[in-house]
Amino acid sequence: MGFLAAINHVLNFLAPALWLALLLPVFARFVMGKRAVARTLSGQIALHFVVGCCVLLAGLVLFGRDGKMLTYLALVLVLASTQCLLARR
Repeated sequence: MGFLAAINHVLNFLAPALWLALLLPVFARFVMGKRAVARTLSGQIALHFVVGCCVLLAGLVLFGRDGKMLTYLALVLVLASTQCLLARR
């Protein structure tokens, strides 16, 4: 595997965490209204991305391969829980 193919694989592996990290705080502002959050929008995105990458990596280690639906379910549940924790004071 060449360098560009390896970069492509890593980017595709991290894509679900990136998209969820980008969309979750934005849509949470619409749902939660004007409630105060613990971090800025960019801080929430960065935190969600790091946590999402850890969940995807844990799923890869636990199951031995990428793309298991249980890993994606865990990704959604963990990031939703993180967003709820950030919404509290």
